[in-house]
Amino acid sequence: MSGDEQLYYVTPTVRSGPMSRQTGCEVYLKLENLQAPASFKIRGVSNFCKKAVRERNCQHLVCASGGNAGMAAAYAAMKLKTKATIVLPESTSAQVADNLRLLGAEVLVHGKVFDHANKFAKELASKPGAEYVHPFDHPDIWEGHESMIVEAASQMPVRPDVVLTSVGGGGLMVGIIQGMWKVGWKDVPVIAMETDGANCFNAAIKAGKLTTLPDITSVAKCLGALTVCSRAFEIHQKKEHNIQSVVVDDKEAVSACLRFADDHRMLVEPACGAALAAAYSNIIPALQQEERLAEVKTVLAVVCGGGSVSLDMLQAWKKQFDL
Repeated sequence: MSGDEQLYYVTPTVRSGPMSRQTGCEVYLKLENLQAPASFKIRGVSNFCKKAVRERNCQHLVCASGGNAGMAAAYAAMKLKTKATIVLPESTSAQVADNLRLLGAEVLVHGKVFDHANKFAKELASKPGAEYVHPFDHPDIWEGHESMIVEAASQMPVRPDVVLTSVGGGGLMVGIIQGMWKVGWKDVPVIAMETDGANCFNAAIKAGKLTTLPDITSVAKCLGALTVCSRAFEIHQKKEHNIQSVVVDDKEAVSACLRFADDHRMLVEPACGAALAAAYSNIIPALQQEERLAEVKTVLAVVCGGGSVSLDMLQAWKKQFDL
């Protein structure tokens, strides 16, 4: 593999007819679910991993992840011909563990939630030649995620009036905002969507300081960080960018996944459904009524991924939430 070869795809940005009709706006979708490991994570994680292997002579990549970041780290390690160990919390599905092994990664299960797995991964990565891959809290990760906005800016016919994204640990949002600054969208607001029970960013905003959730109770396990990264909180607190934080319940996120599957024949997970719910659940008009959002004609929604979902899981959630 050549030194400058990127490990992620340039994904399409497409207009959604059904979502445009639903919102009364022109809705464009940045389809990060089409990445090889099925999520946006490969952009930031591969950027970090390439630098670790090529600039710092790393021989063993260690990552803690409930799903998509681990898949991205395993995929990057495979491409870079480097050993990878992925530490999963107990809440992770067996399907995810199997998929990681298919990419050649060593899989270890440790702790109830991400933060427990993360602590153990850091211990493993302290050994010589190893390096810890944080799933969302590192400048190299954010730098990698910027690329999706640089692409979208060249793919869209007009500037968006708002960008929709999900927030887990906050790395995606930080990367999106940095990308927006790079392409001249500094004045475009971001709607940061979370599910109730995985809402560490919203909890920090309400508390006025970084806050640790007691547990992840949402079905959106990929949003399952107990504490948002400090940079995401700092951008909001210092008003460096207009971020509107919104929390939806699991039913709304799952409903958005089901509607998206019907509308676009693609499966995405509830962590992604949280962002899509901003369009499907009339969040935009509600924010306008509260005077938190001005006129919106064009929307860019980041379809962050579907690496940890199956048809059976969606059908089970559909039954669980009586949808």
